[in-house]
Amino acid sequence: MQMNYIVLDLEWNQCPAGKAGENALLRFEIIEIGAVKLDASLTLTDRFREVIRPQVYHSLHYKTKEIIALRAIDFKNARTFPEVAQDFLDWCGEDAVYCTWGTADLTELQQNMAYYEMPSPFPFPLLYYDIQKIFSIVYEDRKSRRALESAIDFLGIPKAIPFHSALSDAHYTSLIMQRLAPEQILRNSSVDYYRLPANRRQEIHLSYETYAKFVSRPFSDKIQAMRDRNVISTPCCKCKKTAQKKIRWFPVGGSNYFCLAYCEEHGYLKGKIRLRHTRDNLCYAIKTVKTISPEEAYEIREKKEVLKLKRRLRRKYGDNRLP
Repeated sequence: MQMNYIVLDLEWNQCPAGKAGENALLRFEIIEIGAVKLDASLTLTDRFREVIRPQVYHSLHYKTKEIIALRAIDFKNARTFPEVAQDFLDWCGEDAVYCTWGTADLTELQQNMAYYEMPSPFPFPLLYYDIQKIFSIVYEDRKSRRALESAIDFLGIPKAIPFHSALSDAHYTSLIMQRLAPEQILRNSSVDYYRLPANRRQEIHLSYETYAKFVSRPFSDKIQAMRDRNVISTPCCKCKKTAQKKIRWFPVGGSNYFCLAYCEEHGYLKGKIRLRHTRDNLCYAIKTVKTISPEEAYEIREKKEVLKLKRRLRRKYGDNRLP
């Protein structure tokens, strides 16, 4: 069976009246699906595009109107989401490998499918390729995230069609993919967080060139999450051996935590935990562990000392205005 890349882009609407009129089960309603299909050599073989008739939010939010050029007449004879989504999934085929610009599209696709009680065809864990992230890995600093049009300008790709329709944005994303080597794409997968591990055995462990990633099952709260041995362990991302902690996990604002560990074979390791909440207000952890230089290790030590000093000053003076 031949692999096909499905380069996907969605346009969605939200409640025009704001949160007061929002449907708690569907914050973002998909109103257009666009995609292009590439073969294993990144050659375009097919296209898909269809507008969807809204069933939840019948008027367009002002932000949606600003971004996309759809009008009421475009929805007049449009089909509903379950009809369009099923045809789209059939078009994708069983050998689909999904690619997106950013992290939101597959999550919102699954959320809309769940709202209409459509069975999910996706494997667990759902791995995909975030071309926005891969563009940064290949061309920039791994951390920055450019807008799609900015990346097109950076690569000098001609802008022959307007942006901000689902098919045109999928098309431009595919043009960026064609400027990448297949191995640059395949070694930098991402994991979708819509479906989380149900238990410890399903927890996700992924290894990449410069770091390792772990996704936990949900916990009742962040205290329970930060007590779990799988969450707080620091295996070396190179050899998988347990590394000795030099600085234990400490909060760095919000729901992020850092730690510093040391592997006898591969040197210093930086651990980062991001705690996120599910739709049911449970808590899960996304942990990354990567090798760093002695200079970066020193910066982590300094960061902890600065945070410790700020906490001491707040306790002494009760001044919550400190940065």
